[in-house]
Amino acid sequence: MEDTRDLAERTSRSERKRRDSFGMFDGYDSCSEESTSSSSSEDSEDEVVPSIPANLPIIKNNGQVYTYPDGKAGMATCEMCGMVGVRDAFYSKTKRFCSVSCSRSYSSNSKKASILARLQGKPPTKKAKVLQKQPLMAKLAAYAQYQASQQNQAKSKAVVAADSFDWGHYICNNNTEGAPVSCFKHAPMGTCWGGIAEGVRLEVINSDTNLPAKVYWIAEIIKLAGFKALLRYEGFDSDNSKDFWCNLCIPEVHPVGWCASSGKPLVPPKSIQHKYSNWKAFLVKRLTGAKTLPPDFSSKVQENMQFPFKKLMRVEVVDKNYLCRTRVALVEQVIGGRLRLVYEESEDGSDDFWCHMYSPLIHNIGWSRSIGHRFKRSDVSKKLEGQRDAPPQIFQKVKDVDQCEEWFKDGMKLEAIDPLNLSAICVATVRKVLADGYLMIGIDGSEAVDGSDWFCYHSASPSIFPAGFCEINDIELTPPRGYTKLPFKWFDYLRETGSVAAPVKLFNKDVPNHGFRQGMKLEAVDLMEPRLVCVATVTRIVHRLLRIHFDGWEDEYDQWVDCESPDLYPVGWCQLTGYQLQPPAAQSNRDAAASVPKQKKKTPQYKGQKKKRKIPVGRRPFSQAGRRRSFSGEEEQSLPPYPTKGPTRPRTHLHPNHKSESTLRMKEEAAEADDFTFSQTISDQESNGSGSYYIKQEP
Repeated sequence: MEDTRDLAERTSRSERKRRDSFGMFDGYDSCSEESTSSSSSEDSEDEVVPSIPANLPIIKNNGQVYTYPDGKAGMATCEMCGMVGVRDAFYSKTKRFCSVSCSRSYSSNSKKASILARLQGKPPTKKAKVLQKQPLMAKLAAYAQYQASQQNQAKSKAVVAADSFDWGHYICNNNTEGAPVSCFKHAPMGTCWGGIAEGVRLEVINSDTNLPAKVYWIAEIIKLAGFKALLRYEGFDSDNSKDFWCNLCIPEVHPVGWCASSGKPLVPPKSIQHKYSNWKAFLVKRLTGAKTLPPDFSSKVQENMQFPFKKLMRVEVVDKNYLCRTRVALVEQVIGGRLRLVYEESEDGSDDFWCHMYSPLIHNIGWSRSIGHRFKRSDVSKKLEGQRDAPPQIFQKVKDVDQCEEWFKDGMKLEAIDPLNLSAICVATVRKVLADGYLMIGIDGSEAVDGSDWFCYHSASPSIFPAGFCEINDIELTPPRGYTKLPFKWFDYLRETGSVAAPVKLFNKDVPNHGFRQGMKLEAVDLMEPRLVCVATVTRIVHRLLRIHFDGWEDEYDQWVDCESPDLYPVGWCQLTGYQLQPPAAQSNRDAAASVPKQKKKTPQYKGQKKKRKIPVGRRPFSQAGRRRSFSGEEEQSLPPYPTKGPTRPRTHLHPNHKSESTLRMKEEAAEADDFTFSQTISDQESNGSGSYYIKQEP
């Protein structure tokens, strides 16, 4: 009888696994705690456990077996696998996971589930479960097929489709404004938007007519939001009943006078056709002294939509699985200046990476060798037909620096935006000084032993800051993981680690007059999944640093971005270039999420093994103890450490004999005549002007 029962259970498990093999719910947490718990138990059915009473459920944690206590006092549920067990036996201080393995899996998979939810227009979930490791597009297609089949049974949800998102309706309903095109120098027309403003007249198609032929009429710009403008036909005066939004860069928009020179008819809208008997006299009176588009506006738009990068050009780009090195990739697609790059060793073209052509993550072939950066050699022996190296002159130029005088040194401390968590500015260290002003940076307390998570910033990068920048500008600084002496104080930390803060004068202090204002709308790349361009808002401005919030999503998804970042675009950029825009989460879902009280984030004291941090691009590799996994899930060998010119000085503590060697260049000490010190007089100032930055030079 028992054999028959065991056989039936195995058959049932086999069928359930077959049903899940398509990955239909991969990355989408639709399972209940009961079903999740059972599936987690099945995954470990071959493990041998000690004999325990059948009436007491078990939980396994790092090889140990615990049983439920009577009354289920002190119980906890694993947020990854759904297993329920003794709270004291759970991993980490927060007791959210039953084991180190679940903690790592949750860290690797939660972002994938969040992206899937975002594409469906849903708010991110707290839990994430990935049952199969399949490409994201395959999962989305499978889920879309499932959703279509269940449409009649499921409740309809208010989800805004990406192709039906209406920027004009969204801006008017929320009474907001879009950032002007002139804020985006890298975008089409960014440098020649000029005097296009409210009150400018232009000729557009007249949609308020019964005529079968295409006719035109003059309209006035009432409001501007990026490339899009709210237009009102001439003659409606204060009547806004026929107002409409239009992208000014489409071919159907022309300067006043185009119809006359092109032989096209100007016909007043039928709603006001009776209003004036002499429309010619009305137009002459109304248009005298008015501004219109430049006569070459259309040709400039076409000119600005041409890009130097072409398909099959070869470039060096950051390895999205090992940020410390670069790889060769081929340009597969160019959309509005954004490049879809496919790594050269990818056989099916699925191992790709999206970035803008002016991104600091791509370089010409030979760049890595010239500055001493790590580089993964390609196994491809010869170039395919049509491939050629992208010429160096089409890449974004960096600022020339003089490294002969006082310069960055290995071990110097600073503050940096964490590329693996762009909502955080962290305590960081210069790990290696490269040529041409480039630096390898590591986040304190979160670094891999082999340096595989170091990342390269140029010394002029606006993403690195001197020690004390966050304190002066009232930004939360993320302390090193495991650092218990809170609140964090730079002076104490430098003394304890025997370290030196990088001199303030070495950092980029330029603040352009960028024109951004708090609350402005724009389209922004989600740099944690860089193929997505989303509806976003500028929520804070600190000199040249912008805090970007993705509309409809929690603040933890916010990202710190430079005002000149090529990953920010004006409203209407996606429509102009044909790129897919990700809309905000549905209003009903946002309201439901807002009703849940949010707790203030706290940095927990870290105990136990080091967790793997989020990888910012694509689908992250799944990790196992002691091994790194590639994009496809295959294991890779750890990278060799950077070569050093001499013995490395330990900086983990301050030895009494080293006190004379350590220098604390902080505001607590008196500054020398040529030293830069922090200016507290502008500590609370958030400026978008080109004036003073966050430091001043003492006389």
